[in-house]
Amino acid sequence: MTASPLTNPDVLPCRSIKEIAYSPVLIVAPHPDDETLGCGGAIALLRSLNCDVRVLVISNGTLSHPNSQKYPAPLLQALRESETLQALSKLGVNSDNVTFCGLQDGSISIQYISAVASCSAYLREIAPQIIFLPWRYDPHSDHRATSKLIYTALGNLNLSPRIIEYPIWDWDPQQRGNLTESEKVTSWRLDIAAVVELKKQAIACYRSQITNLIDDDPLCFRLTPEMLLNFARPWEVYLEVEN
Repeated sequence: MTASPLTNPDVLPCRSIKEIAYSPVLIVAPHPDDETLGCGGAIALLRSLNCDVRVLVISNGTLSHPNSQKYPAPLLQALRESETLQALSKLGVNSDNVTFCGLQDGSISIQYISAVASCSAYLREIAPQIIFLPWRYDPHSDHRATSKLIYTALGNLNLSPRIIEYPIWDWDPQQRGNLTESEKVTSWRLDIAAVVELKKQAIACYRSQITNLIDDDPLCFRLTPEMLLNFARPWEVYLEVEN
């Protein structure tokens, strides 16, 4: 095993957005907010270059507040989708380019087989040249299942997009895993200094995840200020696995 590149990310090589300015681009998010947290800077920079950016959100995100009476699942799903559209609008993505799969949060691995056909049809339609996916070994099972879902869907198609993976929960040292020595992983940073303030504004749109907007569920999920600092840097970290 080798140490995760997130252990000391400041030493990773820094790249310009022009090196990955493909079009169309697909950003795949396990939950509503992962696209902005992990790739918000890349999205804003790609849109500034007029790249066609599409976003596919896999789950409905309703397990963030499972016991809320004010926001039962249908209302919470609508809220989280509206937050996503607001955040992506700030990053330059039109709502017509955002697709919500609506799989049940927390059990993507159980549902992904039934979602392969619809994802395959979606990928065939847009034929992305580049896909941003959650890191395949992310500690969160929904993130790993999302990666598997897209790779399985691609296996049914005659497409060979460049795959770039982004970390979310590996930023937490308590959850972070090591890399297997059998895989060759290239890790690098994307310079997002020009749009980092815009990314912060987009993250702030997710009030259900970072504030006490929903205050009637003591077991709710909330992103901590410490965790959010990892997504407010003037760069984003990406990983590419040589398959």
